[in-house]
Order: sequence, then structure tokens, then C-alpha cells
Amino acid sequence: MRDGISFILSAADRQRLRAIASAPRSPQKHVWRARIVLLSGDGLGTSTIMAETGKSKTCVWRWQERFMHEGVDGLLRDKSRPPGKAPLPPTRVAEIVRLTQEPPPHEATHWTVRAMAKMAGVAASTVQTIWKAHGFSPHRWRSFKLSKDPAFAEKLTEIVGLYVDPPAHAVVLSVDEKSQIQALDRTQPGLPMKKGRAGTMTHDYKRHGTTTLFAALNVLDGTVIGQNMQRHRHQEFIRFLNRIERAVPAGKAIHVVLDNYAAHKKDKVEEWLARHPRWTFHFTPTSCSWLNAVEGFFAKLTRRRLKNGVFHSVVDLQAAINRFIREYNAQSPKPFIWKANPDDIIAARNRGFQTLESIH
Repeated sequence: MRDGISFILSAADRQRLRAIASAPRSPQKHVWRARIVLLSGDGLGTSTIMAETGKSKTCVWRWQERFMHEGVDGLLRDKSRPPGKAPLPPTRVAEIVRLTQEPPPHEATHWTVRAMAKMAGVAASTVQTIWKAHGFSPHRWRSFKLSKDPAFAEKLTEIVGLYVDPPAHAVVLSVDEKSQIQALDRTQPGLPMKKGRAGTMTHDYKRHGTTTLFAALNVLDGTVIGQNMQRHRHQEFIRFLNRIERAVPAGKAIHVVLDNYAAHKKDKVEEWLARHPRWTFHFTPTSCSWLNAVEGFFAKLTRRRLKNGVFHSVVDLQAAINRFIREYNAQSPKPFIWKANPDDIIAARNRGFQTLESIH
């Protein structure tokens, strides 16, 4: 051992060190520290201990000295070290938090890590640590829209009631239109996906026209009635209503959930409703298209069939949409199940208005 280091290993200490070295759950740093002391107690030299444990000379000397002064307990703990850099004062942290919550003074919509680091005079990693601790992500935004409909609560409760407890001997349909669906064709053929490489698609495209999909989702069984049309007017809407009228068995009342689009409230549509007394329209509150169940079907159609599709004509696009609807209806569609509590939605809307009023 190094000059100035000497100890005699007692039987009790030797037994304890062997138990630490042989225990399967002992941390590895405790294992090799115990082995250094055990080998030292057996009279082995520093070079031999280095070869047996794979540790450096200074490491061996350090733990021999630690055992000499503190015994076995000294091997089982690490001495605390002062940080390499002093932590940022709380006042500086509070200032960075305050700046983050305010718009940046330069021409930008939000703070970046480097811009904040330059403004605060700290490292970018420091800004990242502070933002993570406080849950800040300035580059992210969440969109929202609070309905200002004065009858919001009544309409919401009425529509949720149709979803949760539909009337007997009636069909509940969620109706809407997905307008301006583009028939996009790529300027060059893409490459197929293979191992280690994603499929490719050109960023530019050729547009061959658009179509509008009128769709009605049956809330009770999940099936969809769809029809493609060139335009999006009340005339096309009435044609679609006639198709639904033919598809729904006679003797069943029809309750329709739909949004406040102008084509749904035209005089001609109201005259059509007067001639078909089994129909009842239930309009969603303004800015509440999310309440319409058919929007979920439109999302699936867009994500699975339209987003990455290549269509050489409007006819090709319409055929693809019709095939998707047939496949959707054939693959065991599921009834629409509403789970949210309308009282919670109304309370969240009220909190949103209160927050906006307090800020603005």
C-alpha cells in the first residue's frame, strides 16, 4: 500500500466484505471496492490489485485510505461533491419564466431556446432545463373555439340525449358534407417502401378537380350512407335527403344531427321537411362541428384513403371514396358511443370564457 496507508482487516470486516462482494444484488461499485480491501488484507501489492479489479492505481489508493479512516461503511457511500457550476439563482429563473410567458420583443411569434438564451445571458441547455421543469413548450399551440351560441347548453343536451338514449322506432343520423375533396395526381411516380427506406411521393401535384361527399352516419349501427356530388348547395343537399328517405325503412322516424351550414336552412329545405313529417333536424351549436358524429368517419376517410392517395381524375377519386364506404360498411361497423358528460363540457366552456375575460 501507499506510504501512510495501513490497516489490519478484522475477521468481522472480512466476513462483511465477502458478503457484499458475493451478494447478487450488490451495486457493482460496492463489489469492486470490497474486493480492493479484501485483496489488500491478503497482502497483495498495488499492481496485483489493479490487475484483479481493473482499476487504476489512484483508485486503489483512494479506497484503501477510505477504509482506513471510515471502515466498511465508508466504502458504501460516495462523498458529496460541489457542483461544477453554481446553480442559477431563483431570481434569474423567475425572470426567464416571466419572459417565456410574454411575447418576444423581436419579430417572431414565439420564443426559441437560442433566442431566450441570448436574451437571458445563459446557456441554451439552462433554458431547456427551466422550460422542462415548468412545462413550457413555446413552439407548440393548441387550437380552440368557444361556442357563443346562446342555446349552447340546450342544444348540447338534446344531441347527447339522441346519442345516449335514441327514441324508440327511430333512426338517428349524423349528417354532414366533406367539400372540396381534391383529386390530386403526382407529377412523378413514387418509389415503394423497402427495408430501411420509407415510400416516396413528389411534393408537387396536378389537380384534376374536386368533389363533395355527402355522408350520413347511422348512430345505432355505425353504417354510412354516402353520395358524391359536384357542388355543395341546397339542391344537392335535398337530393341527398331523398336518397336517405329511400334507404330508411318506412314507418321509422328520422332524427338528423347536422351543423348550421346555410344550405341546411334554405327555404326549399324547410319546404321539403314539411312534406316529410317523419324527419326532424337537430342543429349543433355554432362552432361545434366536433359534436357531429360523422366527423369521425371523415377523419378516417382522410387518414386512410385520401391523404396519400393518387387520383388521375375526379371519377377515380369518387370511385375510391365509394369503395372505402362499401368496405367500411362491410367490416362490422360499430355503433357510435358517446362517453363525455355534457355537464363537464358546459363547465369547461364557462371556464374558458372566464379565462378569456380575465386576460382580455
